[in-house]
Amino acid sequence: MTAALAPALDLADWQPRRHAHEARVDAWLTPHLARRRTGVKHPVEDFLFTYYSHRPAQLRRWHPGAGVVLRDADPAGFGPDYTAAAAGLTLDTDRVRARRAESIAWIRTLLAATAGRPAQFGCFGMHEWAMVYRQTQEQVRHNAWPLRLSPAATAAVVEERGVRCSHFDAFRFFTAPARPLNVLQPTREGQHALEQPGCLHANMDLYKWAYKLSPLVPSELVADCFALAREIRALDMRASPYDLADLGYPPVRVETPEGRAEYAAAQRGFAERAAGLRARLLAALDRAVPADRR
Repeated sequence: MTAALAPALDLADWQPRRHAHEARVDAWLTPHLARRRTGVKHPVEDFLFTYYSHRPAQLRRWHPGAGVVLRDADPAGFGPDYTAAAAGLTLDTDRVRARRAESIAWIRTLLAATAGRPAQFGCFGMHEWAMVYRQTQEQVRHNAWPLRLSPAATAAVVEERGVRCSHFDAFRFFTAPARPLNVLQPTREGQHALEQPGCLHANMDLYKWAYKLSPLVPSELVADCFALAREIRALDMRASPYDLADLGYPPVRVETPEGRAEYAAAQRGFAERAAGLRARLLAALDRAVPADRR
């Protein structure tokens, strides 16, 4: 059982936090669920719900994080990882750690390794171009939406600019002829050695690591990572070969010098914000799982 029972929150303190989290998440979930009911797909707004495994109901569920006592809390509303004591309800971090020790260690190593590396800003979003390289309009993943350039012109941009992708979960979606064009050949086993803090996808994945660490980390932090990932996805698709202007996403034309400068500036801003979230995740994880218990 968890030893640390502070801080303790009265119902009047923690219930507004839970309601605020639910309202924040509902603003993202409501339009997504409405589209899902009608079979409408959105290549930007739905991505975080389809690519990642965290279900909408899980994102909406509030957890205070490790080491917090909730007074007057109903155990049935928080799940089996919580334990009731005289002071109130608290997360049993030992139980969570015992079940997920390997995953927790893997995530912490990745977060720390990424944070300790210099950020690189020279990819200019070519990973999305490599995902449609040498494909026809019918073959591309989001084929309901047109490409801004012809397939031949798209391929020419990839060949002229080159591809410098360090992120395995982007690289694995490259078309077969695009993979040899990448200066790196990322693997899952090498992820700890290659992940770098300027990468849009590495920073988007902070959402994945946050929800995989839940309920050890506060749900507000998971939602903060989701919010950043949502903005990153918008830039990712604006800089992609797809024409999504009709959806309200004007292109960042990375095939031009001006577009590359715009992309790199936005990438730097996201990297700065991601650094803060990465630090918060590490701090929350280290509070929940001290070094002598890893």
